Amino acid sequence: IEGVELPRTELRTSWLYALTHTINITPSLYLEAGAIHGCVLCERDRALVYMEDVGRHNAADKIAGYMFKHRVAGGDKIFYTTGRLTSEMVIKTVRMGIPILVSRSGFTAWGVELARKAGLTLIGRARGKRFLALSGAERIVFDQDLAHVEEEAMKHRRKGARHDE
Repeated sequence: IEGVELPRTELRTSWLYALTHTINITPSLYLEAGAIHGCVLCERDRALVYMEDVGRHNAADKIAGYMFKHRVAGGDKIFYTTGRLTSEMVIKTVRMGIPILVSRSGFTAWGVELARKAGLTLIGRARGKRFLALSGAERIVFDQDLAHVEEEAMKHRRKGARHDE
């Protein structure tokens, strides 16, 4: 990922909350089975393309293929995944030219370090009103009143999630 320069695209919390809510209530194999990974290409507060696969890397590659086939530029996009934010997911996102990567799941130290080096805005554990800004926090615009944000429904949480709080 050396030599790649990502745009310093802002992320509005209103977009983040709208996206995570919409993705969490949209019917999918991920919500039905739980053993599937989903990746979503987004622009501002809109989900553009949703891909699923048993492997998070395969789902990410499907998004990359869609972008290549349809000549979609990544500079103003947000990449959402249900999977962990590993170094591989960071590298794939940077190679797609997408400046913002969001996940409802956790992260690895190496993924966070690479995101910081690449200038990628990295958001982990995005659920309900909560998220962790792991990289690029200076590009987040806090424009959403939390009184108008719903908490994530228990049915959308992984087993044991209530013990995280």
